[in-house]
Amino acid sequence: MRILSVIILSLFASLSFAQEKPVTTKVDSTDIKIGSQFNLILSVKAKPNAHVGFPELKSIGALEVLESYAVDTIKEDARWEYIKKYGLTQFDSGRYAIPSIPVLIGTNQFLTDSSQIVVHPVVVDTLKQKMFDIKPVVKGESSSWTWLYVLIGLVVLGVLAFFGYKYWKKHRAEKTEEEELFYATPIEKATSMLVKLEKKALLETGAIKEYYTELTDITKAYIEETIHIPAKESTTSELIDSLKMASKAKKLPIKPELFATLEHILKTADLVKFAKSKPMDFEIIEDRRNIEGVLVGLEKSLPVEILEEVKPEELKQKALELQLKQKRKKQKIYGGIAAALLLVIVLGITTDFNLFGDSSKALLKREWISSEYGNPGVKVYTPEVLKRLDVIDLPPDAVALVKEMQTFTYGTYFDDIYISVSTLKYKEQQEINLDNALEASLKYIESKGAQDILVKTEDFQTAEGAQGRKSFGTLNLINSVTKTSKKIYYDMVVFSQEGGLQSIVVFHKEGDTPGREISEKVLNSIEFKKATP
Repeated sequence: MRILSVIILSLFASLSFAQEKPVTTKVDSTDIKIGSQFNLILSVKAKPNAHVGFPELKSIGALEVLESYAVDTIKEDARWEYIKKYGLTQFDSGRYAIPSIPVLIGTNQFLTDSSQIVVHPVVVDTLKQKMFDIKPVVKGESSSWTWLYVLIGLVVLGVLAFFGYKYWKKHRAEKTEEEELFYATPIEKATSMLVKLEKKALLETGAIKEYYTELTDITKAYIEETIHIPAKESTTSELIDSLKMASKAKKLPIKPELFATLEHILKTADLVKFAKSKPMDFEIIEDRRNIEGVLVGLEKSLPVEILEEVKPEELKQKALELQLKQKRKKQKIYGGIAAALLLVIVLGITTDFNLFGDSSKALLKREWISSEYGNPGVKVYTPEVLKRLDVIDLPPDAVALVKEMQTFTYGTYFDDIYISVSTLKYKEQQEINLDNALEASLKYIESKGAQDILVKTEDFQTAEGAQGRKSFGTLNLINSVTKTSKKIYYDMVVFSQEGGLQSIVVFHKEGDTPGREISEKVLNSIEFKKATP
C-alpha cells in the first residue's frame, strides 16, 4: 500500500506539472469606479529564443483598452518571463467578464484565464451638495484687430484687382479670328485652324501629343461639318469605313489614295496619343502637309452649293454678339478668381488656414500624438505620426557595420516644420563619438542643399536623465528647382543608447515663434525604450 501511495502521488504531481499553463493572468483590482483604470497583466514563461506574441486590442470584451503597454522582459535563470500589461476601463456600472485572450508562443496558441470585474457607480448626494443655477452665456472678448486685418486684406485685393484689370485691358492680345469674323466655308475654317496650330509652336516645345490631337480634331470637325458623319466619336477604322460608305451613298468622287493617306495619319496620331510613339521630324512635317491635301481633296469632291449671301451689317452684328458673349465669359472667370483670392486672404487672416499645408501655429494647437520609433525605441510627442522612409542613403563602408537603421519623418526640409527621428544599431559594439555624429549629420544636410550653416553645440539631457549632445543654429536651404533660398533654424540631438545611435532633428523657419515652441516640445518629450534582440 505504501508503494501504491507513492506511485499515485507521483502520477498526480506529474499530471499537475504537465497541466501547468504557460500563460498566467491577473488583474490589479476587481472593483473599480466608473471611468477608473485597472490593469490586466499577462505573464508568459518561455525559452529566451522563443517567439511570444501578444495581441494589440482596442477593446477586451465590453472593456475599453486605454493603453497597451510595451512588453517587459525579466530573465530568470534559463527561462525568460514576458509581461504584457493592458490598461482597461468601463464607463457603465455593472459586472463585466474579461474574456480569454489568445497568446502566441512559438507556433502554438494559448488562451488566458477569464475573470470578472465589478464597476461601481459614483454616488452623488444631492441633499448635501449645493446646487447652482445654469450660468448665462458669456460673450467672448471680440478683437477689433481681426476686422482691421480683414479690411486691409480687402483693400489690398481691390488695389491688385484694379491694376490687374488695367494691365489686362492695356496689354490684352488682339482678338482671335473666331471673334472677328465668321468663316464663310468649312474649308476656310479648317485651313485657318491649321495655320493657328503652327503658330503655337507645339513641336518646338516637344508637345507632339498635343500637336497630333489638334491636327486630327481639325480634320474630324471638317468631316463632320461637310459629310455629316460622327467623326469625333469614331475610332480610326470606324471613321474610314463611314467615310467610304458616305462617299458611295452620296456619289462623292473621292480617290482611294485619299482614304489611305487619311487612315495612315489617324493611325500615327493614335500611336502618339496612346502608345507614346514619337515620329521623326520629317514624318511630322509630311503628315501636316498631307492632312492639308486630304482636306483640299475632300473639299473638291463635295457638290457645289449656292451659299446664301450674307450682308455686311449682319456679319458685323454677329461678330459683336460673339464678342459680347466672350467678354461676359471672361468676366465670370475673373470674378471667380477674385472671390477665391478673397476667401484665401480672409481665411489666412482670421484662422490658421494654410493653402500649402498645415502652419506651425495650427500644428501646435492640435492634439499631439505619443509614438515609439525605431530600435532601440525612441518615444517622442509629435503633431502627427511620423512616416517611415524606405530608402536611406548610407556610404558603402558604413553598410557593412550597420545591422539595422530606421528613419521616420514629418514634412520636408522646405515645409514650415520638419521632424526626423532616426535609430541605428551596429552589428558589433562600437565606440561612438557624438560630436563626430553631429558633424556627419550636418554634412548630410549640406549635401541636400544647405548653405551658410551656423553651428553651436552643448550637452543635452532628457527628462529621464539620458545624456546626449545637441547642435543648433541657422542655415540657408537652396531649392534646386525654384533656385530660391529659405533661412531655417535647426535643432539636432544625438544619443548613444544600448550600443546604437539615435538622432532627432527639428527644422522651423527663423523667427517662427510657434515653430520654436514645437521644437522645444518635441525635444523635451524624448524617452528611450529597451532594444529588442
